[in-house]
Amino acid sequence: MCLALFGLTTRAGGYFSLSILTGVRSAVLSRAAEKGVSDGATAGKARAVAAAGEIDPKTQAFYCETLRALNASGVEYLVGGAYALARYTGVVRHTKDFDVFTRRRDRDRVLTVLAARGCRTEVTFPHWLAKAYCPSGSGDFIDLIYSSGNGVAAVDEEWFEHAVGGEVLGCAAPLCPPEEIIWSKAFVQERERFDGADIAHLLRQCAPELDWRRLLRRFREHWRVLLGHLVAFGFVYPGERDRVPAWVLDGLVARLRDETHRAPDGGRLCRGTLVSREQYLVDINEWGYEDARLAGGSMTPEEIEHWTDAIGKID
Repeated sequence: MCLALFGLTTRAGGYFSLSILTGVRSAVLSRAAEKGVSDGATAGKARAVAAAGEIDPKTQAFYCETLRALNASGVEYLVGGAYALARYTGVVRHTKDFDVFTRRRDRDRVLTVLAARGCRTEVTFPHWLAKAYCPSGSGDFIDLIYSSGNGVAAVDEEWFEHAVGGEVLGCAAPLCPPEEIIWSKAFVQERERFDGADIAHLLRQCAPELDWRRLLRRFREHWRVLLGHLVAFGFVYPGERDRVPAWVLDGLVARLRDETHRAPDGGRLCRGTLVSREQYLVDINEWGYEDARLAGGSMTPEEIEHWTDAIGKID
């Protein structure tokens, strides 16, 4: 179970026994201190990871120095991406980028901390993403994320209220909750990148302990996206489909059945742009469909133009 990765236990009718509220940083670092983890990379563990050949030592040093600086600054942040996924699922992949999540209001504060370390920083896409590049010129960088490319999965207080204490490369760090990881990844369905396997692996490992009511609330009117991933999970793992509570699927299927017997009320709306910024442009530009990003208010026309212009240029 994913709890074993953190040494955590469940409480009756709940999720993790550790729910980090406003004191997320102090709680995480206090717990790490009890385990003998420093407020930065522990040398022994750092050497072990590097010796395993899984990550370049200089890259690892950059990531750990970043965590150490953030911990010292007191700014609230979470680690997501490949490193959070590894802790939840056991799937390990090292990349040239390191995903740090924060609230939009804290973006500039985090960038200031990283710039003080010599990083070149930029606000790549103002509606969701900034970057900080390694001072050495290695090409390694930090992705500072405060929403999603479609503007739907904004980082808010609940990300921090339900954060999970952990370690990343031997550094104490709070991790994004699995529910919010699923929520944000569910909409990544580009031709060149589809995060469905990540979601399947998260469900395989963590489904019984997920806060399903919160996850359903996160998806709101986009519940069909969640249902699609849950149906796919049953296909991928037919012998483990019961890890998803029956009441969750029953409720979603009931909504699907109800909609099926009612006349469509979506008009000429295309929600495809919420899952792919490129593949449904023909629907908007040539076939006269309304862009759901505008209709739902998750992005402005200027943000959509900037996000679209970067296709093939900036990840």
